[in-house]
Amino acid sequence: MSRYCLDTSAYSHFQRGHQGACDIIDEAQWLGLPSVVLGELWLGFNLGFHLAKNQSLLTAFLANPTVHKIVVDDQVARLYGELSAELRRQGTPIPTNDIWIAACAAATHSVIVTFDDHFRHVKRVGRVLLG
Repeated sequence: MSRYCLDTSAYSHFQRGHQGACDIIDEAQWLGLPSVVLGELWLGFNLGFHLAKNQSLLTAFLANPTVHKIVVDDQVARLYGELSAELRRQGTPIPTNDIWIAACAAATHSVIVTFDDHFRHVKRVGRVLLG
C-alpha cells in the first residue's frame, strides 16, 4: 500500500500541476497532510493574493477520502524529540517544521514527498524527492 506524507512544497507543486507531484498523489492509497503543513499553507494563503481560491482548493483536497490530517499527538511529539536529537548528533540539523513533518511521517509509517533535499538526513523516514 502506498502511504505518503506531503510536505508543503509537494502540496504547493501539486496545486500548480507539477507532473511528479500529481503522479504521486494520484497513485497514493493513503495521503497524510501534517497539521504543521496546514499551518505553513495558511501562512502562505494569508500573505498571498488568492486567499479564497487557495482555501477552496485546500478544502476540496482535504475532502478526498485518501487524504488524512496528521495531528501532533504524544507519539509524534516523542518522535520529534528523538529525530531532533539524532539530527543534532549527526551535525545535520534541518528546519524545525520539517522535523515535525518527518515525525508525522514516522508515526504514520509513510514516506515523505518533498522538493527539499535536506530530508535525506532523516534516516528513519523514506522520502520521494521531486524536482
